Amino acid sequence: MTELQVGKLLLDLALLFALTYLLAGLLERVRIPGILGALFVAMVARYTPLGGHLLSPEFHVPLSFLAELGVLFLLFYIGLQIDLKEMRNQRGDIIWLTVLNTLVPFLMGVGVMLALGYGWLMAFVIGLTRMPTAEAVIVPILDEFKLIRTRVGEFIIGAGVLDDVIEVFLVALVSVWIGEKSGDVGGGIIGLIMGVMAFILLAWFSYRWLIVLLSRWLPRRPRNLMLLSMIILFGFGGLSEYTGLGMVVGAITAGVLMCPAFSSMGEVGKQVTQTIQSLSYGFLGLFFFFWVGLNADLEGLFREPTLAILLYLAGTVGKLAGVFLMVPMKKISVHEAWTIGIGLDARLTTEIIVAQLLFDAKLIDGHLFTALVSAASFTAVTVPLLFSLLIRRWGDELRVPQGEPQPKEHSHD
Repeated sequence: MTELQVGKLLLDLALLFALTYLLAGLLERVRIPGILGALFVAMVARYTPLGGHLLSPEFHVPLSFLAELGVLFLLFYIGLQIDLKEMRNQRGDIIWLTVLNTLVPFLMGVGVMLALGYGWLMAFVIGLTRMPTAEAVIVPILDEFKLIRTRVGEFIIGAGVLDDVIEVFLVALVSVWIGEKSGDVGGGIIGLIMGVMAFILLAWFSYRWLIVLLSRWLPRRPRNLMLLSMIILFGFGGLSEYTGLGMVVGAITAGVLMCPAFSSMGEVGKQVTQTIQSLSYGFLGLFFFFWVGLNADLEGLFREPTLAILLYLAGTVGKLAGVFLMVPMKKISVHEAWTIGIGLDARLTTEIIVAQLLFDAKLIDGHLFTALVSAASFTAVTVPLLFSLLIRRWGDELRVPQGEPQPKEHSHD
């Protein structure tokens, strides 16, 4: 980039941050997380000359990299807040939730595609795109409302991480299918499984020995703990990308692995945690929400309204129906079901990646591609707002600590 291009980018970003700052002040007054201001500002900017500048080829690479860094830092910070012991205690319920909130939307997605005349294989693949959750969009809001260490937070994060495993195999399946169609079939699935196993082994080794040893290598100072955190974060973030697991898994894993080191360092750990939180919510995390807003294609809802709406409903109604099956099982309350169901409905990256892969391979037409992208964009934009409004209404009731029984709804609701 030339000096002129750098100056232009910095001025555009200054305007985005200024507008976000002003809008965040208004949102905070009505108890909606200010970080959503970045999403809404970018959505509007997409249709202005500012959006045209930021989405131009010359700025695409630096902005997308900053957005990925934002995801890394946001989810690393969340990983530091996760109580692994409590999550293990709830693993049975989390597995049930994951199964139900993925199986029902999958079946509904398959049904929609078959009803529209598509073949079984295409219906199966598109049905799979109804399953994953873009928890990177929702988890920061959980943190803003202090819900990470609650039953709702535990269910959303736990099910979201298991969803990511499904996402990995979904992308791998589509890649293999495309390879078969093009005659280029490799050992993709075997390589993926080997990569996942290597990731798990390295995480276990790091948790048991490596991080403990490294944390004692330098004096206990904030800058040294920050340096160690960056080694673990970028190491596991890069490894998870390289093995196909995705940065979400890598970043959360890195945070969970570093949690004991932070706890053992007392005040130093608290200072670095605060620094990471400020970097995430005041700087890098905003780039992620800018990127989501700038790439949210809501025009597709008008170009392919019927197909887009049907795909959206298959995912949204399916997610809610799957979560609500947990209510008669006495696992969650009705209000928790609404909140968790809406929270798990955010979809973006995997759906768009799969759609792009299929479209590039000429396995789907432009109509279906547009509908998939617009349906994903619509959830990425609407779910954070709906989720925030639900927490505003039922916040006290939802702040049930991990390990405690489900709350009872008040009669007036």
